[in-house]
Amino acid sequence: MEGKKRNLAILGSTGSIGKQTLQVVRALPDRFRILGLAAGTNTTLLAKQINEFRPRFVSSQDRRLKSSLAETGGELLSPEEIASHPEVDAVIIATSGKAGLSPTLAAIRAGKCIALANKETLVMAGEIIMSEVRKNAAQILPLDSEHSAIWQCLNGERQKPAKLILTASGGPFLHYPAEQLTRVTPREALKHPSWRMGRRVTIDSATLMNKGLEVIEAHWLFDMPFENIKILIHPQSIIHSMVEFQDGSIKAQLSCPDMRLPIQYALSYPERLPNPQLPRISWDKIKSLSFEEPDYDSFPCLKLAIKAGENGGTYPAVLCAADEVAVELFLSGHIGFVGIASLVKRVLDQHKTQAHPSLEEIMAADNWAREATLKLAGEK
Repeated sequence: MEGKKRNLAILGSTGSIGKQTLQVVRALPDRFRILGLAAGTNTTLLAKQINEFRPRFVSSQDRRLKSSLAETGGELLSPEEIASHPEVDAVIIATSGKAGLSPTLAAIRAGKCIALANKETLVMAGEIIMSEVRKNAAQILPLDSEHSAIWQCLNGERQKPAKLILTASGGPFLHYPAEQLTRVTPREALKHPSWRMGRRVTIDSATLMNKGLEVIEAHWLFDMPFENIKILIHPQSIIHSMVEFQDGSIKAQLSCPDMRLPIQYALSYPERLPNPQLPRISWDKIKSLSFEEPDYDSFPCLKLAIKAGENGGTYPAVLCAADEVAVELFLSGHIGFVGIASLVKRVLDQHKTQAHPSLEEIMAADNWAREATLKLAGEK
């Protein structure tokens, strides 16, 4: 890679991960070039990104961006066309929800290197995704700090690990009594103690749903049985995950809680590039590193997610869709914080799963779950 710029396409460039990816690119202009950008509704920011990075390809539903593209010589393409374009070296899937699924498949079938931050892609369709990766000699590099940590710990190892240990900060409501959780407001839930993330992921971190989704992702990414994936609450967010090997040895990856670190590692792999903008741990300021078991009773979303992953079929797709709708209902004041888990459970209880589903069956389950969630919430 040295001496040659790597052409990047960022899908979801105006979201939290997309913006932090662009920060890494700004810090390393001699190593990376933005060839494609794709975004949803934040066209004001997308227009600024187009003017700054002058990508050749852009995906947006807002045709008014044509004027910006005319000035930079860019071209409007679909996310799938950008993800599979022959000149793109690596695709960063930073979209949220099911929008990342189709472009990821397009990139895989084009044999691309994919830096994946979109949880739903593997949670909803992990069996299909990993099968396509093997068929097309594509490469998925995880952007989540936890999965990046596991990936880094596994580098150079020849034997399959005995156990994966995912760490979690515990979110803003760690040790809250059950009665206090009923009074949590959206404003409180959006204040994560460690990470800077989008609204949905921040709420999922507060309910620990996010950690359950990461267990499902780890199952597919690292071909690990669910019973060999453990979760530990680690409030300091310094150890991002650990791997236990057959002899009882454990490797851990440690760094400051900053998403730019796993992002840069995925973009520059197998190199580690110097970047003075990235934070360093001040060991003299860290008084302790603590760990505890998660409270599954206070945070039932974690148990719901793991159970959906174990059941497989279309359950994980229903889980994702129901959770997405329930989180929006919470943020808009229609249900309480504890109502998120209650509503998702009711939808899962009503679902009749389809084993080894096709992509069409997964999308049908997603649509059914959204309708069912709104109906059970009294919104339809």
